Amino acid sequence: MSALIFLFVCLAALVWLALRQAPLSIWAATIAVLTLIAQFGLPYSEPLVSLAGGAFAGWVVAGVMAAFSIRPVRQALVIRPAYGALKKIMPKVSATEREALEAGTIGWDAELFGGAPDWQRLRDIPPMSLSAEERAFIDGPTEELCRMVDDWDIRHIRKDIPEEVWKFVTENGFLGMLISKEHGGLGFSAQAQSLIIGKIASRCPDVAVIVMVPNSLGPGELIERYGTDEQKSKYLKRLARGEEIPCFALTGPASGSDAAAMRDIGIVCKQAFEGRETLGIRLTWEKRYITLGPNATLLGLAVEVQDPDLLLGKSKDLGITVLLIPTSHKGVEIGRRHLPGGVAFPNGPNWGR
Repeated sequence: MSALIFLFVCLAALVWLALRQAPLSIWAATIAVLTLIAQFGLPYSEPLVSLAGGAFAGWVVAGVMAAFSIRPVRQALVIRPAYGALKKIMPKVSATEREALEAGTIGWDAELFGGAPDWQRLRDIPPMSLSAEERAFIDGPTEELCRMVDDWDIRHIRKDIPEEVWKFVTENGFLGMLISKEHGGLGFSAQAQSLIIGKIASRCPDVAVIVMVPNSLGPGELIERYGTDEQKSKYLKRLARGEEIPCFALTGPASGSDAAAMRDIGIVCKQAFEGRETLGIRLTWEKRYITLGPNATLLGLAVEVQDPDLLLGKSKDLGITVLLIPTSHKGVEIGRRHLPGGVAFPNGPNWGR
């Protein structure tokens, strides 16, 4: 009985140390004390183990933890060898990945992955709230769209999005959720958009994609925030009504979605266009796996822009730029639809020069 009680005390002590994230020195001291008690017993009690039994293992564990609690020892015996081995096998961080890591800010989720989250900071985040109009849209058109779609029929029989689904999505403003009402959109919050897309995805992920891409990768929000008045007037209402279907062309056959490694080039130049000399960009590109590409009327094209004659400024390398090009523009080629993974949403290549 005394051995069982002692075993329970040992387990409780180790769990408590783990919950408190105790340093290695405390672990070593605790294990040493428990081993000492097990080996020699408490006053008026018999020893529980002999040195030849579990006590030897206890002293070894306590000694190792005591040694590793000393930072120089830990660094020399564990951290540096492990870091060196991992450095050899881990791929290098690309320029694109480094820019992404260094961009923006971090939220509470970073603390969670760091192992020491501030729970009060999470509690201080205000709860998400939807407007009455957003709730009505979720309970109305979104619910109706979910009733319309049959995931098995779309993904395995048709392998395509039905025309009536496209019609319903465009007529009810699903493609302009983040565009303001002033410019013909619904003016919804990002939270509402997330819930709407999540609900559609629970019924059919492929239908959710045709709603998600124009709202997340489409140019609507960028034009509304940073575009000229002419661009806003020309594109926003048409995007919100689904009269323009956008796609974002980044992925290439040689570089994947690594923008820093892509070989698609734009050269700033002057040449005759529609009968007059025009300052523009001559493009050469090849893209693949572009979602909504086969149906798109507007191409958001990512290229590396160069200005060898300094027509725009002092730098010859202008870096990665996204251009908005009508797919009807001369030189734009839209390839046949592909079926990566058997998806039902439109996906395919495009190229041009």
